[in-house]
Amino acid sequence: MSLVRVHNFSVSLDGFGTGAGQQLNAPFGHAGTRLVEWAFETRTFRAMGIHGESEGSFGVDEAFAGTWGPGIGVEIMGRNKFGPHRGPWENEEWKGWWGSNPVFHTPVLVLTHHPRPVLEMEGGTTFHFVDADPVSALRQARALAGNQDVRIGGGVSTVRQFLEADLIDHLHVVVVPIVLGRGERLWDGLEGLEERFDIEATPSPFGVVHLVFTRRRRG
Repeated sequence: MSLVRVHNFSVSLDGFGTGAGQQLNAPFGHAGTRLVEWAFETRTFRAMGIHGESEGSFGVDEAFAGTWGPGIGVEIMGRNKFGPHRGPWENEEWKGWWGSNPVFHTPVLVLTHHPRPVLEMEGGTTFHFVDADPVSALRQARALAGNQDVRIGGGVSTVRQFLEADLIDHLHVVVVPIVLGRGERLWDGLEGLEERFDIEATPSPFGVVHLVFTRRRRG
């Protein structure tokens, strides 16, 4: 069966995966870009249109960042990764943060209590807006993914819900040396999570630590 994977998911030292006060011009709220700056100079993120000061590194951070895409057939994301809107859609003009050619190039399931028609974008990205729990969403994603893996793209509550449901096989978390103090925490309600996984830690010269959680064989 295909794997369920999380990649490049950044959290602060105090466990926040996003700051407070998300807005159109602040996708991570008061955290700004601080949670993701470790990735800006990697070749993977430069290829996504992220501007940096180099052509892109081949170092430790790139070694992790570059595993984001290969083998993925579908992404599942929460509504507030797709956009800052809450409640019923005022209109359907908003098409995500990523412009006319989003970086995914696969089907994407957007979890929302307010479904809207399928949105086809350039480059093979198709957004499907579904009202589904994690188990049902994963079933739909696997039907679209064929034999490829499913990526859980965030935000924080979406990753946490899939962890709570014990559906994630591979989890890559990047611990960033900042303290946010407020926002949305990843680890709340997940006491004992480490018992399900083998965990490896790799420090980066940038100052972050890459934690890789690999599911232990089910008994």
